[in-house]
Amino acid sequence: MTGFEITGASAADMDMIRGWADEEGWNPGDTDRFAFAVADPEGFLVGRLDGEPVACVSAVRYGAGFGFIGFYIVRPAFRGQGYGIRLWRAAMERLDGRLIGLDGVVEQQDNYRKSGFRPAWNNVRHEGVPQGEAAGAEGVEVVDAAALPFGQLAAYDRRFFPEARDAFLSAWTSLPGRTALAAVRDGRIEGIGVIRPGSGASRIGPLYAATPGVAAALLRRLAEHAPGGLVSVDAPDANPEAVALLKGLGLVPTFETARMYTGPAPELELAGIYGVTSLELG
Repeated sequence: MTGFEITGASAADMDMIRGWADEEGWNPGDTDRFAFAVADPEGFLVGRLDGEPVACVSAVRYGAGFGFIGFYIVRPAFRGQGYGIRLWRAAMERLDGRLIGLDGVVEQQDNYRKSGFRPAWNNVRHEGVPQGEAAGAEGVEVVDAAALPFGQLAAYDRRFFPEARDAFLSAWTSLPGRTALAAVRDGRIEGIGVIRPGSGASRIGPLYAATPGVAAALLRRLAEHAPGGLVSVDAPDANPEAVALLKGLGLVPTFETARMYTGPAPELELAGIYGVTSLELG
């Protein structure tokens, strides 16, 4: 391990981490890293061997009691040499004392179990161009989310996430090139959706909705902002209506992770989650 050190990520490192994730086939959003840095500026770690970056991980703190691990990548030429486990331990130490979540790819889930993580549900990525005739949600108006008081958006998001994440949410919904929509009925939010460009299909997340009809209305409107209408949504199989909706619209499963926690899964309104925000930060 001589010459190996762990440092915080710089702005240039964040670009590099995004590129590494793309090479893994994860297709993070093109500008996700800007919102990620706002969530926890010190939550991104890079392992360097004689100054060369060889591994990365994120260990983001939310509030006083929750953390999320993502971007756990060791460059192929440096795997199996112990660098990854040192970085992993640093990430876990940073989140010590908190409930920790992650989205584990299939080949790593046994390793995560060894660190105390247990599966709660699977997030299944569905991709495609929405098919069929548009069916509206009666009495619901789809509006620009920026037209609503931010506090109202943040309170709605809190129903689906273990801690408040206002700074992250503000950046996530307003970065250039993104579209954030809200479904409103009688002044109440009944759904939120955000679409952002990626290297492949445009990514939709979060996608929250009170009913499948509201989710479909948001998804179709968001898909209008995707080149060729091609979209990607990570749906929790703990909400069967979400999976059924995406399949009914002609989207097909392409990728799967397990949402795992170090303790009991937090109480979330899973029936309203049709697409998680991000596999990297929860």
